[in-house]
Amino acid sequence: MARKSIKSALISVFYKDGLEPLIRELHRDGVHLYSTGGTQKFIEELGIPVTAVEELTGYPSILDGRVKTLHPKVFGGILARREENHLAQLTDYAIPELDLVIVDLYPFEETVAATRDERTIIEKIDIGGISLIRAAAKNYNDVAVVASRNDYGFLLEVLREKNGATELSDRFELARRAFGVSSHYDTAIFSYFNRDMTAPSAFKQSIESSEVLRYGENPHQQGVFFGQLEEMFTKISGKALSYNNLVDIDAAVGIIAEFADAAPTFAILKHTNTCGVATRPTLLEAWEAALAADNVSAFGGILIANTTLDLATAEAVDNIFYEVIIAPDFAPEALELLQKKKNRILLQAKHFKIQNKSFRSLLNGVIQQDSDLQTEVATDLTTVTDRTPTAAEVQDLLFASKCVKHLKSNGIALVKSQQLIGMGCGQTSRVDALEQAIAKAKRFGFSLEGAVMASDAFFPFPDCVEIADQAGITAVIQPGGSIRDQDSTDYCNAHGMAMVTTGVRHFKH
Repeated sequence: MARKSIKSALISVFYKDGLEPLIRELHRDGVHLYSTGGTQKFIEELGIPVTAVEELTGYPSILDGRVKTLHPKVFGGILARREENHLAQLTDYAIPELDLVIVDLYPFEETVAATRDERTIIEKIDIGGISLIRAAAKNYNDVAVVASRNDYGFLLEVLREKNGATELSDRFELARRAFGVSSHYDTAIFSYFNRDMTAPSAFKQSIESSEVLRYGENPHQQGVFFGQLEEMFTKISGKALSYNNLVDIDAAVGIIAEFADAAPTFAILKHTNTCGVATRPTLLEAWEAALAADNVSAFGGILIANTTLDLATAEAVDNIFYEVIIAPDFAPEALELLQKKKNRILLQAKHFKIQNKSFRSLLNGVIQQDSDLQTEVATDLTTVTDRTPTAAEVQDLLFASKCVKHLKSNGIALVKSQQLIGMGCGQTSRVDALEQAIAKAKRFGFSLEGAVMASDAFFPFPDCVEIADQAGITAVIQPGGSIRDQDSTDYCNAHGMAMVTTGVRHFKH
């Protein structure tokens, strides 16, 4: 039969919050309860009869609780198909049928986050619980399983609606959820043991939270976000985040993380590329300088600040259309103003931390790498020209290096006075990227006299420094490493330019 009444249940959980209503409902339905340890005591304190698992098995909990339920009289009652042969064996060995298993798992991930003590962590690897969950989920045709306190409500609703019974579809859904719990748990344990491997033997990721998006990159594509966005942001207002919003927000966090501890900095992004960024004494000045770099691309973009967004800045940004604005905080009066446009997405950032690993799907697999967390500082710079850059040029060179790191390759960033004034990205040649950057700077009225240039990779020929020099650029930062580095250095020396190398390439594909 598809519908099955629950007559007996095994309940043994670590988390007991939210369990009482379910226990009381099972008791009202006349279900015989079996339990262990703390859960047994919890049920008894509710005044509800319960049989100890030790009474069923004839064995006490042993080995400091490592073995409690691992016994044929428990697993036989769960795994038996409700068919003549199996039921006869249950009778022969005095094994009761178990129609429901409510078991959660020791808090392994929470323990790893809280301590480095190996013994404490290992003791939170659940053996009996995971086995009970898998057994009950495997036999979903006859047994219902609840593997998480998040599902207490689901089962309670089913029992009330169906008078203490479950349908096959209910049991299948509970089994699906249970295997999700068990696979996530196993992945967490594998990740712990695999944490120091330089060459992991398998790619495993498990994220329990998901949100179906309106669509993917384009309307004909479906999209789902797997993650816990609330750990990074508080969504204050606005429409639902889209696939493209999320991709752009990720890029925005990447660039502003470079300036997390800097003076007020504002960045504007479009299609994951930074089209404006500036650091100034006040956030309003930073916004005005960032917008000046490309006020056309800013339309419909993503805005992000590294400090509290004040009313003056809010009034300024309110004059253009944009999708998302992000800041670590908003002044109350600024928030009131920005929330007047209901579709505008406001995110309060809890932090600007970047994950240590990144990955993406490609071909028939996944590629994983260390995230590019390298940020150059003054001591990382090696002057390769006769002229040493001035202190102001060094400041701008480091600023430009942060900017170019977050542009799609081939990338060029032009900076002057802590302001991105021109950028070229995603070009098939570095010359094209530079010419694009120069053209954008001139289009928006910037003089390149005294500006600096950053390149995400080395110059294979001296053509880029020559073009930069002719445009008025006086200093260059690049990784170095070309067999023809000296050609670019010689040109700079001949024309009074300063050039520094970092030894670090920042390709972004």
